[in-house]
Amino acid sequence: MSQEQSGVRPAAPSGGYRHWALVILVVVYTSNFIDRTILNILGPSIQKDLHLDNLQLGLLTGTAFAAFYTVLGLGFGWLADRAKRSTVIVASLAIWSAFTAACGYAQNFNQLFLLRMGVGFGEAGCSPAAQSMISDYYSPKSRSTALAIYSTGIPLGVLFGAVVAGWIAQTFGWRQAFMVVGLPGILIALVCRFALKEPPRGRFDAPGAAGERPSPFKTAGRLLRAPSFWHLAFGASLSSMAGYGIAAFAVKFLLAGGFGLDLKTAAFDYGVAGGLAAALGIVLGGVVTDVAGRASVRAYALIPGIGFLIAAPLYVWAFQQTDLIKLATLVIAPLILQYLYLGPTFAVTHNLVEPRMRGMATAILFLPINLIGLGIGPALVGYLADRQSQAHFAGLHAGLFKTLCDPKALAASADTALKGACHVSNFDGVKWAIMVVAGVVYAWAGLHYLLAARSVKRDLERA
Repeated sequence: MSQEQSGVRPAAPSGGYRHWALVILVVVYTSNFIDRTILNILGPSIQKDLHLDNLQLGLLTGTAFAAFYTVLGLGFGWLADRAKRSTVIVASLAIWSAFTAACGYAQNFNQLFLLRMGVGFGEAGCSPAAQSMISDYYSPKSRSTALAIYSTGIPLGVLFGAVVAGWIAQTFGWRQAFMVVGLPGILIALVCRFALKEPPRGRFDAPGAAGERPSPFKTAGRLLRAPSFWHLAFGASLSSMAGYGIAAFAVKFLLAGGFGLDLKTAAFDYGVAGGLAAALGIVLGGVVTDVAGRASVRAYALIPGIGFLIAAPLYVWAFQQTDLIKLATLVIAPLILQYLYLGPTFAVTHNLVEPRMRGMATAILFLPINLIGLGIGPALVGYLADRQSQAHFAGLHAGLFKTLCDPKALAASADTALKGACHVSNFDGVKWAIMVVAGVVYAWAGLHYLLAARSVKRDLERA
């Protein structure tokens, strides 16, 4: 009989190793987000080479990935609550890295769509297992901070992916960029195989709690009975929808905005500014809510909610700027504020359930986040951008925007007036779509977090 089943509290992991394990998991999550978001950087090059419109680019960036990620995440969550979590992470990392490298061989939209589905299949196994492990390394009082540090893999992935992919794509091409960022994941998987140790489940929970293997339906029932979880999950999903949607077109916005940037520079500026600000916001959100949460657990919802409500109008203001320095300066604050939610949202979700439920609980939380965020966000911004570009183009030139402004056809055209109308209309569409989504969706997300604050204390007491 194992310690978990016998009711004996497992031995605490050493402080030194648990921090080392957290570093390893951050590296894994960084690789996860490099491979997930690389299309944000390579999108303009792929769009030109494969003759894609903005909607198709949005489908590749989000929907193709989310199609497998959201559904299979539930299966991997179930597995993480029953199997050796470190093994799940190693296998998942190897799979998504191989599919990312294979994207460099795609010859058309359909092939790239299927390969991106493969990336989503692999990445679905990462966070349910990783977050479950972290909750067995850190107590509830420091769990938001630890999960926030793990979540810095998001901005680190954006930063490194943007800098590396932007340089490689401009120097060698977008196909080579996929291969270069994908293959190192195989090496990271080998390191994890030998360096990542499985922590005992339930270290900070009641003795014997980790021995039970509840069904996925029991886990879902526990979460869905908590009104605060509904609001946190939907608010996080809306934030993800806006974040992924804006990120999918941010580099294109910089390239088309008349700022005088090439792909490498635009990717670098986007990666560094976005990555560092997001990292600060994620860590700040975890630390501040852990400290404020000792006085009132409502802080886990109130602080992110206020952050979203302030970020929404700041984003609209920032994207109206025509000067790059003003844009970069104004966008820092909302970038920080929009990421305050990650650590506290994950912490509340884990604190609502038992140790053997945390893998599935993570997968259940990620279901709407990625289905709405990745599945809808980039496609929505692409759709709105295409509609606005067509409307703007119709006022400048008689004809259909999609037909006359096809990238390859336009490159061969000698009509400078047409080229100018296409460029201006394309930029206007992307800018308008970003402002609408940022202004409306982040404010909507903030309202859900404020509503969650009304019931989170009661829900945690009942857990």
